[in-house]
Amino acid sequence: MSGEGKRVLLAAPRGFCAGVERAVAAVEKALELYGAPVYVRHEIVHNVHVVRELEAKGAVFVDEAAQAPEGAILMYSAHGVAPAVRAEARARGQRTIDATCPLVTKVHREVQRYVAEDYHILLIGHEGHEEVIGTMGHAPGRVTLVDGPEDALHISVPDRERLAWLSQTTLCVDETTETVEVLAERFPHLQGPPSSDICYATQNRQQAVKRLAADSDLVLIVGSATSSNSRRLVETAVLAGARRAHLIEDATRIDEAWLEGAGAIGLSAGASSPESLVQEVLGFLAARGWDRVETSRAAIESITFALPHELNAAPPHQARMAEKKPI
Repeated sequence: MSGEGKRVLLAAPRGFCAGVERAVAAVEKALELYGAPVYVRHEIVHNVHVVRELEAKGAVFVDEAAQAPEGAILMYSAHGVAPAVRAEARARGQRTIDATCPLVTKVHREVQRYVAEDYHILLIGHEGHEEVIGTMGHAPGRVTLVDGPEDALHISVPDRERLAWLSQTTLCVDETTETVEVLAERFPHLQGPPSSDICYATQNRQQAVKRLAADSDLVLIVGSATSSNSRRLVETAVLAGARRAHLIEDATRIDEAWLEGAGAIGLSAGASSPESLVQEVLGFLAARGWDRVETSRAAIESITFALPHELNAAPPHQARMAEKKPI
């Protein structure tokens, strides 16, 4: 047990990032302008509580554009989509709103630039993640997925001379650095992006968890199992010295046995987790004696993103329809 008694080390920054705030606000604004239903391809962000709240307001989440009616309002999630998805939506006459995080869009543009310069791309990321699928879809056949340092040791490439690496935005910074080092050792001509693809919010949240991990008997990360950046925070906590670390959907998922023998409890939340869930966890812990909260700050965030341009204004007749239709 840590020597300073029961306390909570609260990470800052934590929770919603600018891209998530933009995506959630985009769904709410679309519902306000056009009325329900607004269809969203895949979960707008990877958090079950956020998705349920938006469903209650009239959002309908679908796996593919074909599951939304022709002519419907269809929003792309923060994780981004491949050009083929956009083409399918156009063919169905769907009115699309692009809530792709601007930092994911940056990676897509880097893919296009490298392909135009005849490079083969090594994309560091996790197989099956929606962001990875969308990014690879921008250059079919020109991208090889590299899932961590071990994978980097064995992947084969079509051209050892013209290679460039990019990465998924929500990865563990340390593991990505290690993966790049392995690739650079194998492929001396490897080129990289002018700046890191891992988003500022992912890096800040990982740094905040690193600061508190070594002083924590237990670290709790609020986030959904489908959230890549939330799972990476658990890994970061363990690697940084936390004795134990768990990912929890909300306060109801805390096993009280975890608290036995704990003095300091570290607490953070993934970039798609609302602050309300963190406050519920704080209430849960306070009721059990962990009522002293100390903030451990790694950075101050002031970045904001404007709403998708498609939401700048709605056609007057559609706006009037939305006013008459309760959500």
